[in-house]
Amino acid sequence: MQNQQVWFITGASKGLGLELVKQLLQAGHRVAATSRDVGELQRVVGTESVDYLPMTVDLTAEDSVRKAIQTTIEVFGRIDVVVNNAGYGQLGSLEELTDEEARNNFDVNVFGMLHVIRQVMPELRKQGSGHILNLSSIAGITGAFPGWGIYCATKFAVEGLSESLAAEAAPFGINVTLVEPGYFRTDFLSSGSMQVARHPLDAYRLVRESEAIHQQQIRGNQPGDPVKAAAAMIQIAAEPNPPLHLLLGPDAFGMAETKIKALQADMDQWKAMSMSTNFTEPISA
Repeated sequence: MQNQQVWFITGASKGLGLELVKQLLQAGHRVAATSRDVGELQRVVGTESVDYLPMTVDLTAEDSVRKAIQTTIEVFGRIDVVVNNAGYGQLGSLEELTDEEARNNFDVNVFGMLHVIRQVMPELRKQGSGHILNLSSIAGITGAFPGWGIYCATKFAVEGLSESLAAEAAPFGINVTLVEPGYFRTDFLSSGSMQVARHPLDAYRLVRESEAIHQQQIRGNQPGDPVKAAAAMIQIAAEPNPPLHLLLGPDAFGMAETKIKALQADMDQWKAMSMSTNFTEPISA
């Protein structure tokens, strides 16, 4: 197949990851797909092909990630596109969530991604090409969601590391894109992809309301179509000059615009103070 690519996708047994696997295989690409449970991955994808390599990978264990990258290279010869899709949501106020709950969310959403990046970069540098798509969220741009502080913190971390990675990887011919979805109709809000605080506090009324709204009103009614989102990601991976930031969904686009306007308003209102904090004497030559 002309322009056949090799994709490495984490969190491929559900959501956008699963939809990507299906569309890529149908289009004739080669796919290495990872999940915590390879049996579930094989069941939901429902195909056997020489172009499909399902693997069980523990993203929190870097050696497991290293073996998966090595196996992909051995089987397919190269990796063209990496999709760091794996992650889960964590609800609960910052006061409610334990250190363990917070660190677990970072272990998967941030350090799991770092494990993949560290292990795949030598291969991409050797090739002198590649494209890394890191799944962030509109929650990586705005954190104004009661009860989502830790999850937002993980996605803010993804934004920062990805922007730095883009600058570091560019000299090697490697592109980086942050994919920033809004609400898409996947199973992200189900129990398997969403954790709530083990020790909720009655005082946090807004957090409890947010939990109820997400479970009773938003889940199953998300406006975003995952089929279209996956197709957009495949299209971006084929672009010669892909963007660093790719917002997906009118809701994400609108919330990003609101954040930019709020930031600009603060900058304008407090510009005099911002500009007044340097030393007054001239800098010596």
